[in-house]
Amino acid sequence: MVFGSVISSPLGSLSPQKALALANVYLDNAYKSSDSDIALVLCHDTEVSLFQAKKATKHSKDPMTIEGIATAYMDLSKLLERHGHGNESRAICKKGEKLG
Repeated sequence: MVFGSVISSPLGSLSPQKALALANVYLDNAYKSSDSDIALVLCHDTEVSLFQAKKATKHSKDPMTIEGIATAYMDLSKLLERHGHGNESRAICKKGEKLG
């Protein structure tokens, strides 16, 4: 088994930039998914990764990463709205607005 020795690491061990990159992978795949249930799972994964990235930026204050997180939150908000989750979309939008 090739991946038998690879241990999944928690998001907390990722740098803010890598957590943001992971969030963008989830978000990109959510946009591409034709299955609404899969897209919503990927949206959740995006939010978890963005939370971790945002939490980690409290220490680094990297403006490029913070701007990227804000942009990803706004994109996530649009995607949630598209899938009929208006309340969640507005809550996510507020998180992005606070950063940007």
